[in-house]
Amino acid sequence: MGNSFGKIFKISTFGESHGKGLGVIIDGCPAGLAIDEEFIRTEMQRRKPGQSKITTQRKEEDEFQLLSGVFEGKSTGTPIGMVIMNTDQKSKDYGHIADKFRPSHADYTYHEKYGVRDYRGGGRSSARETAARVAGGAVAKLLLKHFGIDIKAYVSQVGHLKLDKSYQELDLSKIEDNILRCPDTKKAEEMIDYIDSIRKSRDTVGGVVSCVVTGAPAGLGEPVFDRLHAELGKAMLSINAVKGFEYGSGFEGVSMRGSEHNDVFYTDESGKTRTKTNHSGGIQGGISNGEDIYFKVAFKPVATIMIDQESVNEVGEAVTVSGKGRHDPCVVPRAVPIVEAMAALVLADYLLISRTNKL
Repeated sequence: MGNSFGKIFKISTFGESHGKGLGVIIDGCPAGLAIDEEFIRTEMQRRKPGQSKITTQRKEEDEFQLLSGVFEGKSTGTPIGMVIMNTDQKSKDYGHIADKFRPSHADYTYHEKYGVRDYRGGGRSSARETAARVAGGAVAKLLLKHFGIDIKAYVSQVGHLKLDKSYQELDLSKIEDNILRCPDTKKAEEMIDYIDSIRKSRDTVGGVVSCVVTGAPAGLGEPVFDRLHAELGKAMLSINAVKGFEYGSGFEGVSMRGSEHNDVFYTDESGKTRTKTNHSGGIQGGISNGEDIYFKVAFKPVATIMIDQESVNEVGEAVTVSGKGRHDPCVVPRAVPIVEAMAALVLADYLLISRTNKL
């Protein structure tokens, strides 16, 4: 029913924004992997609400409980279960829209699909659900680290303000140096001020998260329908508020000629096959070629704004929807660890698949 992701390294998530809590079950994690709980906690802290003036002021520490699948600090090969309890719900903030459809939210579509919906913060459609993904993705990251694969995402655009540098030109060690998670300090300050001005005007704004995967070996991915970039696209488009995904040269590549766009092969000093350029984004024919995998994810403005909007209720009557509650003026600072988590889940899955399809 759309609550699970992956084939071998597989997660299933549960829980709602204003329910008792959320959780994830990770199935397929190999036995013997060192499970660093402090690392998982750090990843959860990167996504949690209430981090700064440019994020929602809901106060959730997002502490997790490890229930199963780990013994003496290592995975046992059995399902790993984790729960994250909700502690700062204010469901009364949503009583005014119990029978109203908020513009651009999932209220109407959930009502049409199920005939019932949890209106408190959007229930299962809330971005709060991604806390469980980050927990599962943290374990995937630990597996990838074991094989020398690293994933880093950062904010590269907010509204019309764009970071006009490639990831190779940036010091990605500075991603966590500011509340926006943009490695360019000067541009980050400009973007932060812009988001704060949007917040003060009771509105919201969108942005872009860029991501790069280094250390991935050649050969990850499957032909035709299960191409690596197709699965990455699915993973990213499953994240709340995502409206676009592009990898490699993306849409800019259409303005290039084949003679410009082709990534020419050569053999490096160690005898490894490489490409002189990487317009392919590390993926050719749906399979990784050993170069860096890089992509961008576009996030729309948060649908809940603190400005009255026209809408209808469940019986089709015209109503006014008033924005209330605690919401992000821009999702991208907290989306960074979510993008990394979903990329890690895809790469971990394909890494395990690649180890089963040949001698």
